[in-house]
Amino acid sequence: MKHDLDRGALSRVIAVINGKGGVFKTSLVANVGGLLAEAGSRVLLVDLDPQGNLAEDLGYSDKGDGGRSLAAALCFGAEPSLLTSIRPNLDVIAGGPELDDAAAFLGAKAQKDRDAAHLALAKMLATIAGEYDLVLLDCPPGNEPLQASAVAAARYALVPLKTDMSSRKGVAAVAARMDSVVGLNPALDLLGVVLVGTGTNSKQVHKVTRDHLIADFGTDEVLFPMTIRHAEATAQACRERGLLAHELERELSKAPKWWEIRRGEAKATNAGPRSASSVAEDLHAVAMEVTRRVAAAESQEVSA
Repeated sequence: MKHDLDRGALSRVIAVINGKGGVFKTSLVANVGGLLAEAGSRVLLVDLDPQGNLAEDLGYSDKGDGGRSLAAALCFGAEPSLLTSIRPNLDVIAGGPELDDAAAFLGAKAQKDRDAAHLALAKMLATIAGEYDLVLLDCPPGNEPLQASAVAAARYALVPLKTDMSSRKGVAAVAARMDSVVGLNPALDLLGVVLVGTGTNSKQVHKVTRDHLIADFGTDEVLFPMTIRHAEATAQACRERGLLAHELERELSKAPKWWEIRRGEAKATNAGPRSASSVAEDLHAVAMEVTRRVAAAESQEVSA
């Protein structure tokens, strides 16, 4: 069965994806999206994860619908509900447990019309993505129907990667998922791989990871030159407060100094983790690299 789709509006859709959970996908979507929106880009975030954790990162848990409207859009072509201005220039389509039913529906549909099931998200986004400068998809781990829909809709895949073996296997799973939709989405490309949750003294571990990527892709150019350092305290503080890393850093900069407290000029507050600044710096560098790589790819397309 033929499925016509105008992909013009999908040229800046990025699927943030790994076959393994717990590799910083949601935090990467929230923070990169938030930083680029603050810089003036119009950004849409789509939470495809039944866990719906994007709501915690951005602090909109009281506004979401558990993924109901997104599920209806994927299954029946309904218009999705947008949570507008979660931050200036930043809109969201909420995820949540209702997406489990959508995944089951798309899985069953794929038995009869695989292409239609895989293109469900692309058809939905084609009607709204043109209103944004960038669309980021927060993909669930290990959910074949929703992951397939994401890569069938995306122009690029961005893979966050921890240095453990199971996370590296997740990259192979992403490659297989991308291969499975190449007939529907021949323009799909790997934007890059970004190392996350690393320590500052992990040079040997990073080298091993680079060697594995060279073996898988023939080059280490897919690897972003910067990493996102491990800082559990910052991640916890961000979710508890519904703040992004750079917002937490900004809030902490307003906290009273120790000497002001000692002199009685200010009261002590539960300021937050000292690691917030370094994590915010890392995420800013990643956001800028995403922008640079998208611009470079578009420049090559124009000159080709």
